[in-house]
Amino acid sequence: MAMTDTASTDSRAADIQHARQVLETEAQALETLARQLDGPFGASFCQAADILSGIKGRVIVSGMGKSGHIARKLAATLASTGTTAYYIHPGEASHGDLGMIGTEDAVIAFSKSGDTSELADILHYAARFRIPLIGVTERAGSSLAEAATVPLVLPACPEACPMGLAPTTSTTLMLALGDALAVTLLQRKGFTADDFRVFHPGGKLGKQLLKVKALMRGLDRLPLTGPDAPMSDVLLGISAHGTGCAGVVDAKGQLTGIITDGDLRRHMAPSLLGETAGAVMTRDPKTIRPDALAAEALAIMNERRITGLFVVGEDGKPQGFVHIHDLLQAGVG
Repeated sequence: MAMTDTASTDSRAADIQHARQVLETEAQALETLARQLDGPFGASFCQAADILSGIKGRVIVSGMGKSGHIARKLAATLASTGTTAYYIHPGEASHGDLGMIGTEDAVIAFSKSGDTSELADILHYAARFRIPLIGVTERAGSSLAEAATVPLVLPACPEACPMGLAPTTSTTLMLALGDALAVTLLQRKGFTADDFRVFHPGGKLGKQLLKVKALMRGLDRLPLTGPDAPMSDVLLGISAHGTGCAGVVDAKGQLTGIITDGDLRRHMAPSLLGETAGAVMTRDPKTIRPDALAAEALAIMNERRITGLFVVGEDGKPQGFVHIHDLLQAGVG
């Protein structure tokens, strides 16, 4: 039994070592790629970004095999961040799908060797119709690099595969470079979290990008009172609206304070009902903007250990109220 346990321990140690070698090999390659941005590669990268941000049409992404999987992922990332993009399989392109590429489009082609035969028709088509071509490859003298309007030549780093055969490091570099292009275009276009939500309405991400104004309770459900109102009336308002608190507004309608369960406990005494709202309230309560993300509202509530926030406009007047239950029911959190 002891020998089996020892063998198992040795096997796990070997697994961890292999995994570490892969991650370190690929991390070193990414550092090499990042350093290349300080030289001619950086100029080529910016030129590629100029092309992609300046076209009137779409970005067509292509590649074969593992490079094709990277191309598909880039097309999806571009499309979700404001740049219309499509993946075209190079084999299908040779059988009619070249007609999907317009003269106002740009093409990004991935190939480690740069001499993938299946890409040949796309290269010829781009040259014939003067469609900008960005070629991502590891070989500067390859047919892809030669045909490209802008060649992006990756550093020749060793694959993480122990035989140096399976695409590992090279596809990691392609993936990271594609992300760099997508994020650069996102920044150039001023793509916002609100824009992102439009393309991601479903799932956890869509919920996190909801705005407070979409979840807040309206003014008709808010107990609002003046600072001189007797606490007897305030308590009736809190009970009627079910928010667990009341807002205190001044003569201009601006929120100046809040009365919560905690305030009531601190002032609990026979004389409470004879007090005014202004004497019991907490001044300058934490509020949130209607255009803030719902996730931000939840973070504030968690940080301050409170259960709700008044939603206040730029004029300081309350527009609504968002309760932690509203956020949780909507799937935020």
